[in-house]
Amino acid sequence: MDRRLNNGDGQNLQHFMSNSPWSKTTVFDQIQSELTARPVLAQGSVLILDESADAKAGTNTVGATRQYNGRLGKVDLCRVDTCLAYANLKAGLWTLVASELYLPDEWFGKTFAEKRRALAVPTDRVFQTKSELGLQMITRAQANGLPFERLACDAFYGKDRQFRAELQAKNVRYAADIHADTPVYLQEPRVGLPRRRHALGRPPTQWKVLSLHTSHEVRTLARSRRTKWQRVRVRPTERGWLEAEFAVQRVWTITDDGQVRAEWLVIRREGESECTYTVLNDPLDTSPTVLIEASCCRYFTERLFEDGKTEIGWDEFQAQKYQASEHHLALTALALWFVAETKLDWAQTLARDPQLAPQFELEVLPALSTANVRELLKTVLPVPQLTPQEAIRVVMQMFIDRARSTRSRLKTQAQHEAPT
Repeated sequence: MDRRLNNGDGQNLQHFMSNSPWSKTTVFDQIQSELTARPVLAQGSVLILDESADAKAGTNTVGATRQYNGRLGKVDLCRVDTCLAYANLKAGLWTLVASELYLPDEWFGKTFAEKRRALAVPTDRVFQTKSELGLQMITRAQANGLPFERLACDAFYGKDRQFRAELQAKNVRYAADIHADTPVYLQEPRVGLPRRRHALGRPPTQWKVLSLHTSHEVRTLARSRRTKWQRVRVRPTERGWLEAEFAVQRVWTITDDGQVRAEWLVIRREGESECTYTVLNDPLDTSPTVLIEASCCRYFTERLFEDGKTEIGWDEFQAQKYQASEHHLALTALALWFVAETKLDWAQTLARDPQLAPQFELEVLPALSTANVRELLKTVLPVPQLTPQEAIRVVMQMFIDRARSTRSRLKTQAQHEAPT
């Protein structure tokens, strides 16, 4: 960008990313503040906790190690960002409001000590699980007054019973996916410490289910003939109606410390056997329609990642240092919010002609997309057309920069190899 738009050599932009001391947190706080100032988002907004992984060729990038890469569906060498997305279905808006680089536990051991120093990982940074990073971001969003009605997350976070309990303690409604083998109770079990059977030995210290109720894996409920299904059209999309079979069941789960909690279970079935399972902590009188709609809102994080990595360049991160990683996340979020804000202003200023929907036999017309915004920007920010001489100068400058970079690396390598 610096070369094409400002006729620079790229050094200032690299310094801005890798060394300039501006705060990523301040950028996210500003985005949340601007979202809060939009009255149209006061109702119907949700937070979505998910993670984004980018494959790497080595461990010279901060946070890179062998870990699960959701994009590839396997363990591979990659770095992972824990992300908090924000979506509002009625406004057709989704954006990124917080993100934290996940540093695996091994990055805090002696093996990575020199690498932490070289990549300028802050000395006060300590190991935090992805769930802890997520709770930290959610707590900050609450403190900033960001309006949202619930949090949605995938089964990686949903399987953590303590994570769900902490969301409940923060008065956060959630729609958390869970794995098919998650045990639930169809009646409230009685939990406590069993009676001491013998006078000798230690008294029992671990809780157990004292009633005769047995647990069921949620996948057995999906196969049970007693489960009542209903076919529901959830919402129209550009690919047609989102429609599936749903079953709603009141269940009880047990936290790690033995507390019994009532939750709603929503099972979504597509085809003969493909099911997803979501637990929600909504009140007892919540309608099945609300529960079913809430169980389907995690989809918008996929749209966010697609826009960020296809149109904005989120996955083109090349720097290695910790601060460059933080800045890249912040600027990606800023670009996503710019697009979301443009789409929101466009919808409010330029209303779609209601006569067009029947003409195309649609209930909902397509909205402005990220690709549309990019095309608009290309029109108002045209790339300068270079003369042959200017193009040669640009290429020669790139050759010089590469030569200087190689020389610098050779000097650094020689210093490391020199005898002490």
